[in-house]
Amino acid sequence: MQTLTTGPLVALLLLPVAGCGTDALSPLNQGAKASKEARSMEDPDGLIVGHRLMAAGEYELALTAYLRAGGEQGLTVDVLSALGSVNLKLGRLNQAEELLRRATTADETFAPAWNNLGVVLMEQNHPGEAARVFRIAFALDSGKSAEIKKNLKLAMDRVKIPGYGFDQEQETNFDLVRRGSGRYLLLSTP
Repeated sequence: MQTLTTGPLVALLLLPVAGCGTDALSPLNQGAKASKEARSMEDPDGLIVGHRLMAAGEYELALTAYLRAGGEQGLTVDVLSALGSVNLKLGRLNQAEELLRRATTADETFAPAWNNLGVVLMEQNHPGEAARVFRIAFALDSGKSAEIKKNLKLAMDRVKIPGYGFDQEQETNFDLVRRGSGRYLLLSTP
């Protein structure tokens, strides 16, 4: 008996919508579409936000933005490289190294990941391997990036390659690079 009373009630409720056709639902669909577009405009790409936060020195917030980008885009080479770079800035060298090695494996031609891996290796006091990694970054970049060229020279100074004049008293600056514009400096002590 209960189905007899609810059945006609449901039919009466659906009757006005059914009689109007799909045009009656059109404003609802348009409203949902506009709401989705507004959310996407309010919710910028996590990588862009992370890069801006890195430039501002807000590394914890940048890490959160990069993690969000990873959740949205997957662990692309850009996301892995960004996560590695921010972990380096936060002093988490082992995590940075692991993420940057994953980035270089994901795309063996991505010079910024190779460069940033070299910076991590220098911070871990592995100048020989860092010099090898900087050479790869330099070759992939065709020598266009002044930061990569500078990092290679500094690493070669550290391993005391003849002709590069290593000075123990000189403070050493290594540059982080990423795809796109922007530059991050990492100060390293000899």
